[in-house]
Amino acid sequence: MLAERRHQLILRALRSGGPAAVTDLSEQLGVSPATIRRDLVKLEEDGLLTRVHGGAVVDEGDQPFAEVAEVRVPEKDAIAVFAAEMIRDGQSVLLDIGTTAYRLARQLHGRRLTVITSNLVVYEELADDEGIELVLLGGMVRREYRSLVGFLTEDNLRQLHADWLFLGTSGVRPGGQVMDTTVVEVPVKRAMIKASDKVVLLADAAKFPGTGMARVCGPEDLDVVVTNAPVDAATRSSLEEAGVEVVLAGKVQE
Repeated sequence: MLAERRHQLILRALRSGGPAAVTDLSEQLGVSPATIRRDLVKLEEDGLLTRVHGGAVVDEGDQPFAEVAEVRVPEKDAIAVFAAEMIRDGQSVLLDIGTTAYRLARQLHGRRLTVITSNLVVYEELADDEGIELVLLGGMVRREYRSLVGFLTEDNLRQLHADWLFLGTSGVRPGGQVMDTTVVEVPVKRAMIKASDKVVLLADAAKFPGTGMARVCGPEDLDVVVTNAPVDAATRSSLEEAGVEVVLAGKVQE
């Protein structure tokens, strides 16, 4: 395996919450621990990770859409299938940025809906579906993450209303705070919340607690959380105290 390909796989494993130890990475990639150590030194020199005793850690940061799209696809699809069943024909739906919203868009083909989004991949997925009235929000293009942001996007949202918002996140803190890794996306997400009747957070198991330094909203701004695995007790308690329904992709979490 070429070194460049190994480096990509190491970063993907670390960013998806996978093995961080040298021995685990060695076993997963089928190379010697010495090779992994050399790879980690090179990646640290490039500023892509930080070595720690026995392995490495990586800052999630602002990952390119194409890279994130390949992570935990079955889990995102399970969430997307359930979320799609919540929507009735004729309703208006706001789809946030991110890969889980994109997986949800794939479940909406053939439906009679209005879909509003700043997610360019959602737009591309639904552009040829004549049954869907598609509204693409304006704004400044973030090429790497395939989204539109800025005051133009926020102004568009102030003129619109949606029955549903399906919101993405990079992390949910034990207190129920919804976080994001990218400050520039936060005002758009908040404007989406204000423009919607019902707010549904789509969050796979890796998002508890996940990452993110910027607060998007508190649990009081959510109506439903759809996930693919049981939520830790502290977070679940915070959500339920705020009146949020926690759904385990297919059934109400007990």
